[in-house]
Amino acid sequence: MSNEPALADLSAVVLARGGELRAGGTDTTARQRSGISPGPFTDLGGAGEMRGITPLPGGGLRIGALTTLAELATDPRVRDGWPGLAPAAATAATPQIRAAGTLGGNLLQRNRCWYYRNPHVDCLQKGGSDCPARRGDHHFGVVCGDGPCVTPHPSTLATALLTYDAEAEVHGESPRGVAALYGDGDLLFRTDHLLAPQRILTAVRLPAPWPGERAAHHRTISRAHAEWPLVEASVRLVLDGSTITHAAVAAGGVARVPLRLPEVETALIGRGHDPDSLAAAAATVLARCRPLPQTGYKAALFRDTVLEALERAAAAPADA
Repeated sequence: MSNEPALADLSAVVLARGGELRAGGTDTTARQRSGISPGPFTDLGGAGEMRGITPLPGGGLRIGALTTLAELATDPRVRDGWPGLAPAAATAATPQIRAAGTLGGNLLQRNRCWYYRNPHVDCLQKGGSDCPARRGDHHFGVVCGDGPCVTPHPSTLATALLTYDAEAEVHGESPRGVAALYGDGDLLFRTDHLLAPQRILTAVRLPAPWPGERAAHHRTISRAHAEWPLVEASVRLVLDGSTITHAAVAAGGVARVPLRLPEVETALIGRGHDPDSLAAAAATVLARCRPLPQTGYKAALFRDTVLEALERAAAAPADA
């Protein structure tokens, strides 16, 4: 008989006593230490069905939500078949965090706004009536969207997974697109994702890769190591000769939720991958920018980060 806890039982515990579910604990421990998340915490570590990377029929991949970032970054199936996801996992945080932090934890982590993280400051995400960052220091804030909260979502893996049309498995529910975890960014101001506290993200499902695709993930940061990105972008491309036939582009660090960028994709498909064409496609993101007083610099950074990722993907070797 297995000693692993049933997911339904773990959900019932959180529903009965409150608090939060905890995976690797890299974020919950920091919030507990600062006094903004007192718990209690219900650990998911023993849930074996949430671990492992397994093939799916049709060439896809199922990645358990308790898979660590380090495992994602080094798994040869992920590196070879989904080359935009492995580097995203490999560049997130520090080696120590990647060894403990999980896929699910990265997708469902809380934001890094210093007002939210300060236990002595009230804000919308802690039940307050306004966003102190909007009227205070928000130079790391959003450049897209008009919602009440102005702090970007911090998930690097969500940005990459959006380009792969990945689906999220939630216990007791049908799989749905990863974007459904976040919904409309302008409405997401009381929390950082839409899962109820007792709902459990069990895995992410990746569809089969595009034949011959090439991919890149680029983070623009203010120092070389252990830094949250100012802007990041993930790109997948398929080329037929010099013409782009398929494209998927997403960005993080610019809005309350990770963003898929259909305007960039439309500007790419059917065109060449010469420098002028890539630059013109990247520039389309400027139309969605609504800078705050201190985030005007992010508009150009957003464009340039997307361009860098496009150039890297176009120059990358095609997946066999």
